Amino acid sequence: MITIKGYLREDGSVGIRNHVLILPLDDLSNTASIGVAKLIRGTIAVPHPYGRLQFGKDLDLLFHVLSGTGANPNVASVIIIGIEENWANKVADEIAKTGKPVEVFPIEGYGDLRTIERASRKAKEFVQEASEKQRTEVDISSIVMSTKCGESDTTSGLASNPAVGVVIDRMVDLGATAMFGETSELTGGEDIVASKIKDEVLREKFWRIYKEYVNVIESQGVDLLGSQPTQGNIKGGLSTIEEKALGNIQKLGHRPINCVLDYLDKLDKKKEGGRLCFVNTSSAAAEAVTLFAAKGSVIHLFTTGQGNIVGHPIIPVIKITANPKTVKSMSEHIDVDISDLLSLKISLEEAGERIFNYMLRVINGRLTSAEVLQHDEFSPIKLYISA
Repeated sequence: MITIKGYLREDGSVGIRNHVLILPLDDLSNTASIGVAKLIRGTIAVPHPYGRLQFGKDLDLLFHVLSGTGANPNVASVIIIGIEENWANKVADEIAKTGKPVEVFPIEGYGDLRTIERASRKAKEFVQEASEKQRTEVDISSIVMSTKCGESDTTSGLASNPAVGVVIDRMVDLGATAMFGETSELTGGEDIVASKIKDEVLREKFWRIYKEYVNVIESQGVDLLGSQPTQGNIKGGLSTIEEKALGNIQKLGHRPINCVLDYLDKLDKKKEGGRLCFVNTSSAAAEAVTLFAAKGSVIHLFTTGQGNIVGHPIIPVIKITANPKTVKSMSEHIDVDISDLLSLKISLEEAGERIFNYMLRVINGRLTSAEVLQHDEFSPIKLYISA
């Protein structure tokens, strides 16, 4: 049994950070939200470009991301600012189901300045209340985590991704929940992923999600097979999406996949034992991490070869690389260096142990490089055009 020190929330979930979130419902509310965050120490705003004239599944997904971000266990309380009140209340009602404090401040009828004043007074109360919350010793099985890779190269598939797979295996064995996604970048390894799903209903659900995603890409006249890797991937020695995918899925470890979540599915809080969850996500770093956080992830393991620098406003992103050149040239972004795995100075299990031990330090309070450098990328996925 391994214990960690986390914030036990009203709904029984466990967070490892204690943010007071200033959440703009739409792009028009970004300025007021940033205004509150500048006035009140201890708050964080998450500006984004969406929320106006979206419709259908695209609008539902935005609400899912906003309410999920506010409901995340790393958040103590939430201020929502929206140009209109009704949609803001809809998101607030979802967040309130967790039992945490949430207040809505509409801009219409008040203007920016009076909204900032009203919201700031409540934010001050929330920060002072949050400051009295203490970390509690809890079992590590309460942790929900996620993983993704970015700016991958040959060192990712050979070393850093398999090492993260060791961590994922261990966390699932300890009863925790681990999530992965990058739907399009499973191409070439999708059969292997499907074979790890023992439940027939979940396996069929995975295939439906995967085929729908690829169909959207192909409807634009694009065929990922034999192509796709980004310029950074190509520079790093990856020639095709298949080659990239076979390295990508090394992060999954060796445990069966027993959970499949589409865009709007919520993570079931009731569970028996550990879980390895596929989540339908974009492969873009900020979009994927943002959706994982909205599903409840409180910490993210991010492997990189050429040097991706993504972070997130409310969940710590641990950057891991096995590329010695990146360790040297982008040291301020790298949390865990496992380049000695490629020179065979340590074993794969030792590399996994190094990542696991660092993750425990971050869970217990150590700030990641992305947190210190203020990499607060918040990027909801947009599915199609607005009206």
